[in-house]
Amino acid sequence: MVVVAHKVLSKATGRLRDLNAVAPGERARALAEPWGKDPRLVQVVLDESSEVLRAQRGVLVCRHHNGLVCANAGVDLSNVPGEDIALLLPEDPDASARALRQGIGDRRGVRPAVVVADSFGRPWRLGQTDVAIGAAGLRALDDWRGRRDAHGRALTATAIAVGDSIAAAADLARLKSSSEPAVLVRGLGRLVTSEDGPGAAILRRPEQEDLFR
Repeated sequence: MVVVAHKVLSKATGRLRDLNAVAPGERARALAEPWGKDPRLVQVVLDESSEVLRAQRGVLVCRHHNGLVCANAGVDLSNVPGEDIALLLPEDPDASARALRQGIGDRRGVRPAVVVADSFGRPWRLGQTDVAIGAAGLRALDDWRGRRDAHGRALTATAIAVGDSIAAAADLARLKSSSEPAVLVRGLGRLVTSEDGPGAAILRRPEQEDLFR
């Protein structure tokens, strides 16, 4: 199994915006001014978003065009060349994972599961952890509902976020300052599938189940 930082895929596919070429609109300026943020950067966040869910304390919680809900639509200024270059999320992280898996298969004759990872914050918890924003060939959500626990009780809510757990473990192995774009994970062959499968999209909570809307 291969876990890849999304930034290397975004850079490889040209998902970069030069802030010097961005003309911020009225909404971007209004959102940026109270917090002293760069209105050009806010405009890029708005461009990447299908919806702004919250705008508080200088953070925009957005629904990205690809369906992910995250801070600032995943727009990032770290680990990119130049001070005025913003890095964007892949347009379709699951498609990126499938393409990478196919490329490895074509060149190496093997088709490992592929996870595309990015750092996310979490409600009620401090700190960030990597999660799977894209996947191919992985049972990213292991649903235990209907099975029995160690005492024979029926499980009614347990579904293990396999993709996120793997992404988080790989992040600890890679370290943020290492500049290593990928981590090889062994020992989880039982979770690898021959088909690409539904990808990490299966981990997104449906909008109708969102308790905060």
